[in-house]
Amino acid sequence: MTKLFSIVICTLLSVSIRAQNVDHSSWTILLEKHVSDKGQVNYKTFKTDNKELNTYINYLSKNILNDSHSKEEKLVYWINAYNALTIDLILRNSPIKSIKDIKNPWDQKLWKLGNTWYNLNDIEHEILRKMDEPRIHFAIVCASVSCPKLSNEAYTTENIEQQLTKATKNFLSDTNRNIISTDTLELSKIFQWFAKDFKQNGGLIDFLNRYSDIKISAKAKTRYKDYNWDLNE
Repeated sequence: MTKLFSIVICTLLSVSIRAQNVDHSSWTILLEKHVSDKGQVNYKTFKTDNKELNTYINYLSKNILNDSHSKEEKLVYWINAYNALTIDLILRNSPIKSIKDIKNPWDQKLWKLGNTWYNLNDIEHEILRKMDEPRIHFAIVCASVSCPKLSNEAYTTENIEQQLTKATKNFLSDTNRNIISTDTLELSKIFQWFAKDFKQNGGLIDFLNRYSDIKISAKAKTRYKDYNWDLNE
C-alpha cells in the first residue's frame, strides 16, 4: 500500500510539474512602465528597476521548460527571455548609443537558465528559429531602431498566436521599416538575413501576402533598406 501510495504521489507531482505555467506578469509590469506604445525603451528609467528585472530573469532560470511543455509555452518563454536578456545586456553596458558598441553582444554567455549558460545567439538560432515559426523575427527585439517594436506587454501562452500575427502585421505596415506596394518592395534586412525562414510554405512573397494589407505581385522587385543600429529609445 505504501509503495502504491508513493507511486500515485510521484505521478501527481510529475503531472503538476508538467502542467505548471510560467508566469510572465512581472515582465509585463516592467514593459508597461518603461516601453512606450511605439516601442521606444526608456533605458534610464528601466535601470531604476534593475532589481525587478533581475528578479524576473532569476525566476526564468528557476522555471526552465522541458520537453513536456507545449510549443506555445516554449515560444512564449524564449521570446520573453530574449527580450528581457537584451534589455539586461544594454543596462549592463549603459550608457551606449548602440548595441554594437558592446563587444560581441550576441555571443556573451551571461545568463544561466536552469543548468545551462546562454547567450542571445543561442536563444535565437538554436532554440527559436528551430521551432519553425518565422514570426518570431518580429517578436524578438535587438534594441535597435530598425528592429521590430518592442511590445509593452509580455507574450503569453493564451495569446501567442494573436500576438505573433499582430507583431508581424505591425512590422510590415510600418513604413519606417518596410515600404510595400504591388510591384515594388523595400524590405527590412531581416528578410534578407533570415530568408530561409520565410520560405517554409512557399516563397517570401507568399509569406508577405499572408500578413500584408497590400496584394504583392509574384514579380515584385525587391531591395533591402539600410539597418539603423541606434538604440530603440
